[in-house]
Amino acid sequence: MALIRSPAVALTVVTVLSFLFAVSYGNGGMVGGKTEIRDVETNKEVQDLGRFSVEEYNRSLRQQQYHHHESDGGGELMFAKVVNAQKQVVSGIKYYLTISATHNGETKLFESVVVVKPWAETKQLLDFAPSRD
Repeated sequence: MALIRSPAVALTVVTVLSFLFAVSYGNGGMVGGKTEIRDVETNKEVQDLGRFSVEEYNRSLRQQQYHHHESDGGGELMFAKVVNAQKQVVSGIKYYLTISATHNGETKLFESVVVVKPWAETKQLLDFAPSRD
């Protein structure tokens, strides 16, 4: 006794299962699990996300200073490079980045979390803070 009687239904089931498999394992891990990104320093997308993180942080800092009538306290961060990255498939792709940036001539590490939704062509900085390492 066949459970799937229509070739169209069978094709749909196979397509959905293939897609789920590709999303789960084709991206280097299970949906929801973090995976390490290799070759971070040569990965243009990751480096662009690091640059975006620093720019968004600086923009947010300028807005806070403007609203509180404060000085810039010695300047903004200058992006150097992303030194480590992980990604997690969620409602989009969440990137966890360790970024090297310069502030007042001193190079420091920062942790950033960015969510990218390719189908909506959006990216959003969720968190940016000095690294605890």
